[in-house]
Amino acid sequence: MVRSIAKKEFVSTLRDKRFVALSLIVLLLLLSATVVGLHSYNTIQEERQVAQQTVNNQFANSEERHPHRMAHYGSYAFRPKSSISFLDFGIDSYTGASVFMEAHKQNSANFSQAQQSSSLIRFGEMTVAFVLQMLIPLLIIFLCFGAFTQEKETGTLKLLLSQGVTLRAVAWAKILGYSKVVILVVAPALMLASLLLFGRGSFEVGVDVIARLLLFVIFYLIYFFIFIVLSVVVSALHQRSSTALVTLLGIWMLCCVIIPKASANLGATLYTTPTKAQMDADVHEEVENGVNGHNAHDERSEALKQEILKKYGVATVEELPVNLDGILMAAGEEHSSRVYKEHFDELTEIYQKQNSISEWAGMLNPYLAVRHLSMGMAGSDFSHYVHFQNMAEQYRYDLAQGLNHIQTTRIKHGDKETRLSSDTWKEFKPFTYELPGVGWALGHHVVAITALLFWLVLVSTVGMKLIDLTKVA
Repeated sequence: MVRSIAKKEFVSTLRDKRFVALSLIVLLLLLSATVVGLHSYNTIQEERQVAQQTVNNQFANSEERHPHRMAHYGSYAFRPKSSISFLDFGIDSYTGASVFMEAHKQNSANFSQAQQSSSLIRFGEMTVAFVLQMLIPLLIIFLCFGAFTQEKETGTLKLLLSQGVTLRAVAWAKILGYSKVVILVVAPALMLASLLLFGRGSFEVGVDVIARLLLFVIFYLIYFFIFIVLSVVVSALHQRSSTALVTLLGIWMLCCVIIPKASANLGATLYTTPTKAQMDADVHEEVENGVNGHNAHDERSEALKQEILKKYGVATVEELPVNLDGILMAAGEEHSSRVYKEHFDELTEIYQKQNSISEWAGMLNPYLAVRHLSMGMAGSDFSHYVHFQNMAEQYRYDLAQGLNHIQTTRIKHGDKETRLSSDTWKEFKPFTYELPGVGWALGHHVVAITALLFWLVLVSTVGMKLIDLTKVA
């Protein structure tokens, strides 16, 4: 009986021309978002790869320079996009694409796509994730709002129950039938995305990418299932289709529009970020209180000089077997990097606290839970951005200290005229960045995973109990 009811719902839905029209529109949007997203990904990825290769070659083949001049010449780190980020752009469009790596200073990523785009980007981008998160739930609502109310209005529900079938069994049968319809709409786009992704000759299929894509699909299937069950339950609790539809549209507005905006505003209000001017002033003041490698007569530099002279058992700087200037530069770099790291870590912690409000709000709203998981699997969330920023900073620090070491060991004290061969710069490995694994990504979204599973259990248990208590008029 359950299979018969599920088959009946599936077939009758496919015969509904209105729903077929809506499904085709959503499917076309999904397909177009997939193709456009992949094209955008390929364009941006190629640009960044070329740019990274260019700056790496420029650094390695730079002309003869003093090592400290080379430290200020610096280099750039361009953030490569994740392989499946074309499905969900996340915050990539609003975060910087490149970091200028120079001595004595830690820079944040700049030149985001939003900075170079029109103001229309604030209204969002048409991505696969947008369609899956916002439009598919709407389609589900229009599919399921009359699941029980139409049966009540026509009087067929009493006839159905008279055959010995329980309300819960009817509900699960309808849920099964509607689930097949939703999969029929979504599957072609996901198959196309997979074919386009793995069909590229230049793309190397890896376990991590496959795992991310599979989890991406699984999380959305759970999300759709939650909305299907929720819609069926709401339909069972109402007597008229119109009131069930209004209730479900209100739930959609609350989940997809109101709560996300409210949680973002709440996070920004509870955890305010310092202005850039204030942060720069604080960093500058603390850096000035440390060793100044550019001023050998500074009190802290003088104390370090006496320590080095004592260490090597000599009376003058000229007698040192190493270049004191390089040692002072390295000490100054260590101090300034520590100051920058402390302030950047504090700023990152504030942003993470703001995001945590939205993530915990997933307990009230499955949309927020799946949005965080979607960005996490696509590698376009805040955690992945911070990981890139940290890797770029680590490379910058190692590069600066490496050049300071060269100055210490290969340049005489006070010599500012010597220029080292360009082959010297080839000793440094170029900057490369690898995306962290899927396990790392899941570890940063434990709350979102818990919230999504909580909603799955909630609608499957409490929802069914509410249906059992429903009175058939």
